[in-house]
Amino acid sequence: MFMKKMIATAVALHISVTAFCQLSGKLIDANEEGIPFANVLLLHTADSSLIKGAVSDESGKFNVGGIPRGQYFLRFSAVGFKTLETQPIDIGNREALNLGAITLLTDDVQLEYVVVRAEKPLYQQETDRTIVNVESSIMTKGSSALQVLERSPGVIVDRRDNNISFYGKSGVTIMLNGKLMRLPVAQVVQMLNGMSANNIEKIELITSPPARYDAEGNAGIINIVLKKNSTVGTHGSVSATAGYGWAEKATSTLDLSHGTGRTNFYGNYTFSHDNSHSNWFATGGQNMPAIGGKLAVDFLSSSDRLDNNHNLTGGFDTHLGTTTLRGNIAYNNSKSTFNTSNEATYRLLPDSIIRMQLRAVSKNNWESTVANLFLEKELSDRQKLNADLDYLAYRNNSPIDASAVFYDSAGIEVIPPAAAFSSQQKGRSSTPIEVVVAKTDYTNQFNSTFKLEGGAKATHTYNTSNSSIETLREDALQDTAQQANCIDMKETIGAIYLSFHWQPNEANSLQAGLRYEYSDTRIDADREENRVRRKISKFFPTFFYSRHLGHDTEVQLSFNKRISRPSYNDLASSLRYNDPSSVFTGNPALRPTITTNLKAGVVYQGYTFSALLSHDEFPIARYQLLENTQRDLMFVQPVNLSYQDNMTFQATLPFKIADWWTTNLTMLGGWRKFQLLHTDEKLVKTYATWSVNGSQTFSLKRGYAVELSGWYNAQSYDGSKKVAGFGMLNLGLSKAFDNNSTLQLSVTDLLKTMKIRSGFGAITREAYDLTSVVLYRSESAWKRIVKVTYTWSFGGDAGLRQRNTSADEERNRIRR
Repeated sequence: MFMKKMIATAVALHISVTAFCQLSGKLIDANEEGIPFANVLLLHTADSSLIKGAVSDESGKFNVGGIPRGQYFLRFSAVGFKTLETQPIDIGNREALNLGAITLLTDDVQLEYVVVRAEKPLYQQETDRTIVNVESSIMTKGSSALQVLERSPGVIVDRRDNNISFYGKSGVTIMLNGKLMRLPVAQVVQMLNGMSANNIEKIELITSPPARYDAEGNAGIINIVLKKNSTVGTHGSVSATAGYGWAEKATSTLDLSHGTGRTNFYGNYTFSHDNSHSNWFATGGQNMPAIGGKLAVDFLSSSDRLDNNHNLTGGFDTHLGTTTLRGNIAYNNSKSTFNTSNEATYRLLPDSIIRMQLRAVSKNNWESTVANLFLEKELSDRQKLNADLDYLAYRNNSPIDASAVFYDSAGIEVIPPAAAFSSQQKGRSSTPIEVVVAKTDYTNQFNSTFKLEGGAKATHTYNTSNSSIETLREDALQDTAQQANCIDMKETIGAIYLSFHWQPNEANSLQAGLRYEYSDTRIDADREENRVRRKISKFFPTFFYSRHLGHDTEVQLSFNKRISRPSYNDLASSLRYNDPSSVFTGNPALRPTITTNLKAGVVYQGYTFSALLSHDEFPIARYQLLENTQRDLMFVQPVNLSYQDNMTFQATLPFKIADWWTTNLTMLGGWRKFQLLHTDEKLVKTYATWSVNGSQTFSLKRGYAVELSGWYNAQSYDGSKKVAGFGMLNLGLSKAFDNNSTLQLSVTDLLKTMKIRSGFGAITREAYDLTSVVLYRSESAWKRIVKVTYTWSFGGDAGLRQRNTSADEERNRIRR
């Protein structure tokens, strides 16, 4: 109640009743076709100073709002057309003025093409998000989308566990062009690692998403926005990357688009090849009866990984008067092969020793197809209605074949008596998933100050999963009931939302909304303990307020509530082989996470300062350790914590030291508190943590540029696992040529510091009294990764035209 009164008082104090006007109209050519993406500038009549700017939409319509009383004129410009200036316009006391259709004449004298490069700051702060302008970093070309994401403030990419966290929370939603990627997180990581960053325009780090977004993702949303091209004619770009670290790397990309003014066609194909290496060493102990009681363990695992990824996208959009129709289809295919070598020493206390040499070959093959159809109808100059229909099909197959040899302390081959020490094990896991999404949205711009939005969405998902682990017993491969699973899952999610945006004057902006979501999840399994019947019904409010204090200062305040539902694979207790005594599995008892966020910030002359308070109920921590009922196997599975509280402070500081030297620095620091539920001791842990991202860019003569960038994440906790600090330093050099091409050299992990130390048992007792310290070394910790990239654009500034789809919102809850 106090917070509501405080917000209401702040709004009442700052909102004035000054009248403002909205100018609107439509730009057309001599054939009365709309001119898209034309520049619209509002200039003061007295001195031609710029007051406001806008861009016409895909049908040629434009709106310039928040105009105070006075005399102005408009200047219109577009590629291929002559610039036009209007006669002076006296706004007076009018709230709205429609100028009707305005014709631009064709410019008969044109250059073959003009390339305009505008410098954007690397980081920009808006009310609900931080924007990372990827194109402003010369490290972009030659990098993967995952590497760019890894360099973003507050983002942590765990390459060993194939997980992504944001502001210390794993419940992050990854979006592509404003829609969720409903693929397994491990596959999202793999897909982003195979996606060329050349196709990315910007990354939006959204901590307080508005009501029109799904409420999914307690950590917030990471939205990857791809480049678009809607100009008339044929355009495209080709890019090729060659590199080497532990082994060879290669990426090739082709983008094509063709526009006729009314209809545009586009396509993109990317192939990536990555031959990499990583390893980890663990030392510790445990007390497991199935192995023989108390023992100390030294474990070394080395893995050679070969990834081949294919991404193919194609689509069209067409404008038929007041109707816009779009369609696209995207196909992704990934094949990964892991050759793993494990060497372990089990010292059974007090004096027995078993040494193991294990070789495992595993594959992770997956493909997905997403089809989308989008229709938008302009009901009037102020009203729009659109509809989305999507279909997603996903297939995954992950077999593993492991064979082991055991020796005693004298080096003689033995067969240990414990059942866990089997000389051969085979695992299989297959997961087909189908998703259908229907969505509709309505927008009404009542006047220059008030906008209303509403919509509804329905999602239906069908998922089956079959998995088993077979162990060699009595000269035959056999599985047991606890090592085999077969499940069928059906889930239906319905949502409606309503929001408004009110800008009573130039200084103040208020946006508020309410979203209601209902979900019905049913999992049928061959074992009773894996069956789930769950219905969730929740309201999710959002609130945003901003006020400009002069030309260079803005204060911001936001509040929202969000949810993170367990992913399908988190709930499904499918089994995947880990080592002789443990398996990866899901947890049907997982509860969703409900998060409440309150954020305040100030933007001053480009510098950004913010504070975020959040409370999570039942946050999910993955890869935690539990004992099975029979106490002969360790489960590595996701669990709920009781709660987690976060207080996070952020500062983004851009500096221009000289005309040729710019620097950007983002610092995050804060305090976290959580309580464990899955351990014997329901431990409450409080700790402080911080991270820093920085870059130095040097723009040299003759098109040369150099960038030095780095990041560091301090010590943190993931459930009961303690993770030490880690980071890396990167170097990039680029050369721009006059033929609209660039050549870039990048060096990843310049100091070979990508080593992550973690461990269990440091803060409380774990399953089977396990204690461990694990040191993970990524490929770049062994060999610096050096890449050379050449990019050439033709027909103008070409880029990918990827349409937003509703089905993308359904991908993120599928994991491995």
